[in-house]
Amino acid sequence: DFYGFPKPMYQLKYPAPGAPELAKRVKEVLMASGFTTVHEDKKRGLDHGAWVPLMLMYPEADIPVCQLSVQPNRDGTYHYNMGRALASLKDEGVLIIGSGSATHNLRALGSSKSVVSWALEFDNWLKDALLSGRHQDVNNYDMKAPHAKVAHPWPEHIYPLHVALGASGEGTNGELIHHSWDLGALSYASYKFSSLNRPS
Repeated sequence: DFYGFPKPMYQLKYPAPGAPELAKRVKEVLMASGFTTVHEDKKRGLDHGAWVPLMLMYPEADIPVCQLSVQPNRDGTYHYNMGRALASLKDEGVLIIGSGSATHNLRALGSSKSVVSWALEFDNWLKDALLSGRHQDVNNYDMKAPHAKVAHPWPEHIYPLHVALGASGEGTNGELIHHSWDLGALSYASYKFSSLNRPS
């Protein structure tokens, strides 16, 4: 599901078991929350956005996985509400992971070790919004954030963040757990959301 990368990338395998019962449960909670069209695809393999972080987190591939597709023709609020609908699954032992990229403009990547200004400004805005619990600003990042269209020419790499944010609960503050840059414009900022971070 990706192209133009070094050959060894295509040799990697992550044979995690599927989670068909969880998939049915996901469909149930989404439809109960007003998502009228939920398709199940039993043939598609894991997207690299799913298996790459899981390979680092669970290298033995011993965790059942059910992946959801984002809807690029929708907006951040739609995906946030999807996360809110899925939030109850956390009480059933489900880990909700949103995998994408804080900035993702492959055409703007370079070889410089210094970060380009538009990427840095967008990344800093996103970090501040997440750490201070400004969920609605994040939902409307395309209108609120500096250089949003440059940082994300297409939204599918930021919408997983909205799902995770929605699942965390209203007003939950994010916690930055990793931050690094690659190729001068690609931010690997990673955030954790939990009820422990909610302001009292």
